[in-house]
Amino acid sequence: MPEAGDSRQDLKRWKKKKQQVHRTVSQICPPPRRPLTVADIRPGMENERLGVVRDSMFQNPLIVKAELGRPRERSCSLPGIDFNYGLYIRGLDGGVPEALGHWDVFKQQPTCPQELTRNYIALNRGAVKAGLVTARENILYRQLKDIRISDKDDRRTKKDAPSLPPDMTYGIQARPSTPFFDLLQHRYQQLWVQEQKATQKAIKLEKKQKVILGKLYETRSNHLRKYKPPVKLDALWHMPHFQKVGRHLDTFPTEADRQRALKAQREEYAVRQGTLRLGNYTHP
Repeated sequence: MPEAGDSRQDLKRWKKKKQQVHRTVSQICPPPRRPLTVADIRPGMENERLGVVRDSMFQNPLIVKAELGRPRERSCSLPGIDFNYGLYIRGLDGGVPEALGHWDVFKQQPTCPQELTRNYIALNRGAVKAGLVTARENILYRQLKDIRISDKDDRRTKKDAPSLPPDMTYGIQARPSTPFFDLLQHRYQQLWVQEQKATQKAIKLEKKQKVILGKLYETRSNHLRKYKPPVKLDALWHMPHFQKVGRHLDTFPTEADRQRALKAQREEYAVRQGTLRLGNYTHP
């Protein structure tokens, strides 16, 4: 009879499950640990002290030590287990039956009648038609005739709708497709080269069409500005036994470069300073 034995075992399991006590919320999620007190201190604990011990000592986070292998005790005092955290809101609306039974309609409060503004344009127009032009006459006319702007007169705020064509399409215009063939054929480069050639051709044509001014005559001041006074070159003194000795160091590539450099030095000889006329820092 294997079937009968299985049914008995299932019945026993069901009875055991039925007899199990369901855990409460406080057991599943216990409240935060409360601070230590003198009664909780046992010999050998980290917070054991000598002398006078008060409960306030275990509420100071700078004094309380963490126990080995246990979570740290909090120094703040908390309410008991029966305390409910949060804000308790008392139901005053009757709940679901009250909401399904009837519907509360909000009653609009009566508003105070707002004073209408004066129509000064109509008042001034009426005063002119009546022949009143002075300030005193206008004040008396406004006391006699009180014209107000009506709330229904919305000509200033009302605007006509803009006229749109009947075939108008709303939305954002789609971006044109990328011209891949022009990119592959370097079409934009060719256009740029053509534009540059056209620009250079126009500049050359403009230069040719410019009016050539008359010849500029040379004046005395121009000649004096270009004139360079001749410089008398004195031969350098050499020792007699070194006069026929050639140079041992030649820093110029060719003889033409050497003569060109000597010529430039002779031309600038008049404006250079120093004993040898070679510059500012060539003084002996």
